[in-house]
Amino acid sequence: MSKVLTTRDYQLTTRNRPFSALYARNAKAVISRGLMATKSSNWMIMVSGFFEPVLYLVSMGLGLGALVGAVVGPGGEEISYAAYIAPALLAVSAMNGAVYDSTWNVFFKMNFAKLYQGMLYTSLGPLDVAIGEIFLALLRGALYATGFTAVMGMMGLITTPWALLMIPAAVLIAFGFASFGMGITSYMKTFQQMDWINFVMLPMFLFSATFYPLSVYPEPIQWFIQALPLWHGVELLRQISVGIFTPATAIHITYYLVMILIGMVLTTTRLRKLFLK
Repeated sequence: MSKVLTTRDYQLTTRNRPFSALYARNAKAVISRGLMATKSSNWMIMVSGFFEPVLYLVSMGLGLGALVGAVVGPGGEEISYAAYIAPALLAVSAMNGAVYDSTWNVFFKMNFAKLYQGMLYTSLGPLDVAIGEIFLALLRGALYATGFTAVMGMMGLITTPWALLMIPAAVLIAFGFASFGMGITSYMKTFQQMDWINFVMLPMFLFSATFYPLSVYPEPIQWFIQALPLWHGVELLRQISVGIFTPATAIHITYYLVMILIGMVLTTTRLRKLFLK
């Protein structure tokens, strides 16, 4: 005869395993649900996000690049303007894909579909939900990074095998933005508040040395830009694209590892506070 787990039994079990209230080791359920939703309704949006950086690369790298000519890349060697901005656009692509999945997508599920409330009424914990949603954002970032790197190869912009490391590096960048973005979105209640995300992302895209070097700015502005997460992503991928590694490479990686840690703690804490009262 099967034993029925009563509410009191479940509470006693949870009390004996306090971490189980946060993590039930079942993030794959969240991932499976997200993949099915993408396959049925969101695949066109997901595919369309890949073409934006490619169009920027063709228009700016080839069009404007014909006027700019060669520029100084990492290590002081001259490279084409297209090769200079391509790694930066890959970082932007990783950021955009991760931010979309962890902000607007999460905002709808949290405030309109009430999806997370339903998930957390089951045995799933907030860490399961956070890991599942962030994994989906990373999967999107990995697909974008792989496709964009292939485009770079077809355009002759990859000159060293080290450039293949841009794919896992782009996933690291996506991880940083996704973990932080989901936590920030948990504070948003209206569409007007969500507009602040675009208000922050657009200047970061334009001023993170994406299209021109940091040295063109006055020194006080340079210090501010170097505090932005996208700048670290741009510089990291630029170094990897030409196979030049310096102590700054470790700083860029550490920046994202700290960002991921803070973002995961923030997201898990917020989901628990909102839905496990």
